[in-house]
Amino acid sequence: MRYQDTSERLAQYRRQISDLRGKIRDVQHSVEPEEVGDYTFATRDGPVRLSQLFGDKASLFVIHNMGASCPYCTLWADGFNGLLPHIENRAAFAVASPDDPQAQEKFKASRGWRFRMVSHRDSTFAADMGYRSDDGWLPGVSVFKKQGEKIVRVADTSFGPGDDFCSIWHFFDLLPEGAADWQPKYKY
Repeated sequence: MRYQDTSERLAQYRRQISDLRGKIRDVQHSVEPEEVGDYTFATRDGPVRLSQLFGDKASLFVIHNMGASCPYCTLWADGFNGLLPHIENRAAFAVASPDDPQAQEKFKASRGWRFRMVSHRDSTFAADMGYRSDDGWLPGVSVFKKQGEKIVRVADTSFGPGDDFCSIWHFFDLLPEGAADWQPKYKY
């Protein structure tokens, strides 16, 4: 297929994706919030509650990260680090993993991450949110809002190769062979 014909077809598909995103936002806007508990997490500075992670924001993104043992979760977190000032202009942001706080801080420093990390190791948080299976931890994101004294979850979605939360997949989509057998690594 000629380059110009391919470009026109791809532009049409991208418009369809944009239209679908609009439909997703409409459905998301109509969701009935799910009340959740005020979970306690461990941090290097001691325990912190979910309600405290909001700071002065009405909304909170909590990334469900599988921990330092997962190169994919590390890839996503590397990307969030660059977006952090933009995200925090609008909402609070934290990464939760099963790693203990000391291990989190060590790994965070080695990656140059600036976002807040909390450990859900000794809580049911990940399981209650649907990010733990019989096989282990699962990656994703939950969005919480404050409603008076209550905390509600208003959105969540899982992460996986090719998703919309890691731009590298979309760059690789522009290569004729796509991502092929590419896998993230801690160092290249």
